[in-house]
Amino acid sequence: MRIGFGYDVHRLAENRRLILCGAEIPYELGLLGHSDADVAVHALMDAVLGALVLGDIGHLFPDSDPRFKDADSMKLLKQVIGKMTNSGYALGNLDVTIIAERPKLAPHIIKMRENLAAAFNCDLSRVSVKATTEEGLGLGGAGIGAHAVVLLEKI
Repeated sequence: MRIGFGYDVHRLAENRRLILCGAEIPYELGLLGHSDADVAVHALMDAVLGALVLGDIGHLFPDSDPRFKDADSMKLLKQVIGKMTNSGYALGNLDVTIIAERPKLAPHIIKMRENLAAAFNCDLSRVSVKATTEEGLGLGGAGIGAHAVVLLEKI
C-alpha cells in the first residue's frame, strides 16, 4: 500500500468559472489559474503523484506550457490515473476536503463524488468529498483550498 497527500489553493477571481471535482458550481466568482484551476482535483493529483513518488502536478503539467492553458483538470487527472495504473496500483480510497467560505458546496458534493468515482472507475463508496469553512480565518473568502489523501493498493 501507498499513501499520498496533496494540498492546493487558488484565489477567487471575476470572469472565471468555478469548477470543483469536475462539477461547475454556480457562483459569481471562479478560481484563478493557468488551467481551469480545479483546486480539489489539483490536490488529488498531487496526492496520487506523491504516493507514487512521481513529483507533483507543477512538474507534470507546468503552468509555463501553453498546452495546459485553461486545461480541463479532470482530463489531466485521467493522465495521472494512467500513471497510477501503469505503476501497478489501484485506488483503495480517497478523501478530499475543500476549504471555502463561500459558496455553500453541500448541494454539489454528490456530483463531485460521482465525477471522481467515474474518473477512477471505482465504486462511489471509495470516494469521500467534504467541504468546510475556516470560520473567517485563513483564506477569509479570498480563495478556495483543498486537501486530499489517497490510499493506493498494489494490483
